[in-house]
Amino acid sequence: MSITIPASHQDLVEGPVVVVLATLMPNGQPHTAVVWRLFDGTHLLICTGRNRQKSQNMKAHPLVSILTLYPKNPGRYLEIRGRVEEITEAGAIPILDKMAQLYTGHPKYSGYLEPAEEEGQYPLLIFKIKPTRVVAVG
Repeated sequence: MSITIPASHQDLVEGPVVVVLATLMPNGQPHTAVVWRLFDGTHLLICTGRNRQKSQNMKAHPLVSILTLYPKNPGRYLEIRGRVEEITEAGAIPILDKMAQLYTGHPKYSGYLEPAEEEGQYPLLIFKIKPTRVVAVG
């Protein structure tokens, strides 16, 4: 069964809205992180470093929750619960560049948010998250 984002809240997955990603730590404690994301029409894409805590958590426990608050009215939000369906290194830099374009207006992450000479030095992973439940409020 495919879960869809309601048309009334599409802007919260398509626009430059920073989201909160909730994962589970190895000891069962919740872990939250503010992240950028892209939406490909089916999956939410999160790009992060291979050795980051959220990466380790999603590899071990693929169930996550993503909370997107509308910046002008936090009473309007979208909660997306989902499952990590795929983890890949392939295409990580282009995805990160798309995120930089969406969130900052700059075409590349490297050379703007990090020194250009550091591009590719830190292993990145793309986590493809398929929504399993969507709660739209406001």
